[in-house]
Amino acid sequence: MNLPINVNDILTGRSVEWERLEFKTGWNPMEVLHTLCAYANDFHNLGGGYLIIGIMEEKGHPILPPIGLPMDQLDSIQKEIIEIGHHIIPYYHPVISPYQINGKHILVLWAAGGQSRPYKAPVSLAKENRQYAYYIRKGSLTVRAGYQDEVELMGL
Repeated sequence: MNLPINVNDILTGRSVEWERLEFKTGWNPMEVLHTLCAYANDFHNLGGGYLIIGIMEEKGHPILPPIGLPMDQLDSIQKEIIEIGHHIIPYYHPVISPYQINGKHILVLWAAGGQSRPYKAPVSLAKENRQYAYYIRKGSLTVRAGYQDEVELMGL
């Protein structure tokens, strides 16, 4: 499936992390969970965002060549992404697209703004965790929504 963006243009252009774009060096389920939740909430109605896993960044700019992800882990990571989507309330999942850049494998997650806002996610993936929070994007950061942000989310 083709994404509505050109991954090569993002990586080789003057792209920088912002509310619709985030780079992750490696697979970190908790960080991905919170970022997906934030994109699903689409706080500023920008159409969600893109999370590119396997790309190191410096000051928000992608560093090439990519770090990449081990090819033998791509399938299991994709399955984990679907699984962590079940932790988001209501359930949410992105479009997942594997790419190969300079011989390295990366995953691009296209997380459109969700249809059932607001979304919340667990603060931790620990089994004993029962605390959930709303997450949003503010600039290049995924942050836990404050009280006023939660009020605005409810209004969306």
